[in-house]
Amino acid sequence: MDAGVDTLQKALQINLDLRWYGTIAEIGAGQEVARWFFRAGGAAGTVAKSMSAYDMGVSDAIYGKADRYVSKGRLQAMLDREFELNLDRLGDERGDETAFFAFADTVVARSYRGGNECHGWMGAKFQSHPRDEPSQIVLHVRMLDPEAAMQQEALGIVGVNLLYAAFFEHHEPERLVESLLDRLTTGRIEIDMIELKGIEFRAVDNRLMALKLVQVGLSGAAMFGPDRQVLQPSEVLRKKAILVERGSFRPPTVVNIDMLEAARKKFETDPAVAGREILVLTELTTANLRAGGDVVDRKDFLARAELLAACGMTVLISDFLAYHRLAAYLAWRTDGRIWMVMGVPSLIDLFDESQHAELPGGILESFGRLFKNDLRLFIYPMLRDDRVVTIDTVRVDEDLQPLFDYLYRRGSFVALDNFKPDYLPILSRDVLKRIPADDTSWEPMVPPEVCELIKTRGFFGYQRVR
Repeated sequence: MDAGVDTLQKALQINLDLRWYGTIAEIGAGQEVARWFFRAGGAAGTVAKSMSAYDMGVSDAIYGKADRYVSKGRLQAMLDREFELNLDRLGDERGDETAFFAFADTVVARSYRGGNECHGWMGAKFQSHPRDEPSQIVLHVRMLDPEAAMQQEALGIVGVNLLYAAFFEHHEPERLVESLLDRLTTGRIEIDMIELKGIEFRAVDNRLMALKLVQVGLSGAAMFGPDRQVLQPSEVLRKKAILVERGSFRPPTVVNIDMLEAARKKFETDPAVAGREILVLTELTTANLRAGGDVVDRKDFLARAELLAACGMTVLISDFLAYHRLAAYLAWRTDGRIWMVMGVPSLIDLFDESQHAELPGGILESFGRLFKNDLRLFIYPMLRDDRVVTIDTVRVDEDLQPLFDYLYRRGSFVALDNFKPDYLPILSRDVLKRIPADDTSWEPMVPPEVCELIKTRGFFGYQRVR
């Protein structure tokens, strides 16, 4: 089927394919997914049971108690329970001919009063073949339509897309991700986390799936942790104080780590951070990952991801080329303080007016958006012509110097004076040039764990056998 196929046709194709049989369980926005299958006709061939459990006591009685009902944990309990019930009740009778599945979602759509976050968890646990081990797809979705009825419709469409992808596209994970948006637009639905696991997805790296979400516009950002597991950004960022460094991290150097450590020490002294957990983020933009080309090199991306994981970093992939868009994304998800750390060269680039041409108000509007909510920039010095250039000595374009001076006086820039001077001559691009050459001088320029991994895995052209 083509990507633009009608949702009803997808539901009908599933209904007429007698291989799959299972349960659709939905909490929070009605029977929106099940409705498509019953409308299409022939649902008796697909749906063994359709159910909702809106009362918390009833839901707890079926799936066990939960601290939060719209959560990944609750979704997993639903998927596990319904899938096992299908095996227990129907396995002996039709297990040799039937691949069983459980679809579930737990969502909160727009309330009668409005103003609430409209989001939810959705997933499918399924066998690809009779008696097979199960595979699973889990998503976190945000509904962006202004009216509850439209949100419910969009949710139903995504659910049908998910089941269709699970049954017919599980062998093409990237196509699976793309197809989730069939018959929808990114203005209606955001998917900011996807996790594929089980026998059909044993070769899938979910970090690549996270990258794919951002590349196809399903989300402005995606996140994964140092354990290589994908994360749902809103849950991770909620109520945290955020310290973020944008970079190429190709590879991560001792300078990158020193910037974050120096900034964190300053950040911890801010009274507004007292009592808050500080989340340190390393951010990679899709523009940076393309490195001037049109396509992201997956091998290069995974090398950077592995090296940042070795440093214990949580990674945010974003499509936010402008800093103010990154700031807005973070501010929407936490009420904690947000500070960014950058080097003097990045600060100079920030005062390039061409960087802000997309906004009607230009650089003034961009800075107004960036520095609201008392966001500040930690500035790490650089070495130029054997002189240390700091926030106190850097100069920008003459016309913009008064703006720079104003922001400096109001405290928008914070000097990182607790840096390690020996690190200033180190540049990522120099390290990158030396790695494939017979030149070991790069090794102390990166953290020991990064050095070891580059050598072990042969990243960036390192010759393991010399």
